[in-house]
Amino acid sequence: MLFLRGAGLVGAPDEEDFVLTYSAHVVSTGAAPVAPVAGADTSAESDSTLARILTSLSDDKAEDVVSIDLRGRSEIADYMVIASGRSSRQVSAIAEKLTERLKQEAGIFCKVEGKDQGDWVLIDAGDVIVHIFRPEVRDFYQLEKMWLMPGKKAG
Repeated sequence: MLFLRGAGLVGAPDEEDFVLTYSAHVVSTGAAPVAPVAGADTSAESDSTLARILTSLSDDKAEDVVSIDLRGRSEIADYMVIASGRSSRQVSAIAEKLTERLKQEAGIFCKVEGKDQGDWVLIDAGDVIVHIFRPEVRDFYQLEKMWLMPGKKAG
């Protein structure tokens, strides 16, 4: 693919080309971005999204909420949040309220998996990945152990 820069064509895009091309696509199609643009400086956005998520989880009485900083360790997201609900119904309700709040307050359209079953709901909010479990399922998979650095406590 060739990208136009100034008056000449350039063969390989850089981050600025990608951001501008993606932004132009969003504006021209009226589509809302689902995830942030790769390579863009999104630390303030991800911190804001994390704060909204933690507030929503607290408001909905999620239990054992853990946030894990993934910056510099993974390209999938800046943060991972893991929380529990007491039942399948509460897990699904927490996920529903969280995605609705992010959509209404920040314009973030999340991708959601597992909400109908309510055992483990995965929410992709772009910069922040959220896992909401029933306690038994969370104990079985132990995601915290996989992602936390040895000797570090979760935030």
